[in-house]
Amino acid sequence: MIAGSIVALVTPMVPGTLAVDIATLKGLVEWHITAGTDAIVAVGTTGESATLDVDEHLAVIKACVEQARGRIPIIAGTGANSTSEAIQLTDAANKSGADACLLVTPYYNKPTQEGLLRHYEAVASAVDIPQILYNVPSRTACDMLPETVCALAQVNNIVGIKEATGDMARARAIIAGCPAEFAVYSGDDVTAVELMLLGGKGNISVTANIVPARMHELCAVATAGNVSKAREMGSVLTVLHDALFVESNPIPVKWALAEMGLIAHDAIRLPLTPLSKVWHQQLRSVLSDAGLLPAN
Repeated sequence: MIAGSIVALVTPMVPGTLAVDIATLKGLVEWHITAGTDAIVAVGTTGESATLDVDEHLAVIKACVEQARGRIPIIAGTGANSTSEAIQLTDAANKSGADACLLVTPYYNKPTQEGLLRHYEAVASAVDIPQILYNVPSRTACDMLPETVCALAQVNNIVGIKEATGDMARARAIIAGCPAEFAVYSGDDVTAVELMLLGGKGNISVTANIVPARMHELCAVATAGNVSKAREMGSVLTVLHDALFVESNPIPVKWALAEMGLIAHDAIRLPLTPLSKVWHQQLRSVLSDAGLLPAN
């Protein structure tokens, strides 16, 4: 079972052309491995999957797999609002050597719960790779209810869910209603500690992009059930969580990584835009207080 701190990795791009920067991407993968990150999600929402074409999408997955060389799992984002497209992406990720796939609920077309069941069953039947469901209704306008999750948990290669609602009652219901081997991951940094203390297996994290070692340690403590220490460590990171969502993800986290010298500035694709100047000083101050900025 994949567990612990799972970074929702950004996709670095070349300023001007906005081509995917494969060399920098591989550098980020290596940095995360060295820092203790437990697994990487390639081409999720934070990786700007919505604005990458299919060839770029698969190139990012392949680059992450090649750089990781089996040292940590690579989870490929392969969700789509077309079932046939989700199958194609998942099959290609499987052939590229990904260890698992993360499939967001079909966005925009607002399927019924029956439609969600049939969508995920179709992908699972078509491609023999571990698959993780992903529920984030704030971005998709599609909410997969706990009873649907628990039904899908009976499918052999559907192995977990990234639950990003931040609703602990819902997380508790999913954990209680699914088999013990079905992994529930937080998809919300602010409430991740509480979900892990309920029995969640880890956190698919935006904040891990900038503090991978700290997030790895936090997840280890929380999944071990150390309540007081996990809450204490989590509270320290709250200011970073808040700062990374002052505008739509991944705008702030890409700006932060650029300030840290790890990726280029102004390398994000429309319709997203670089971080508004009104936030620069606030984020710079938060990064400085966290000891994340290079010395002048």
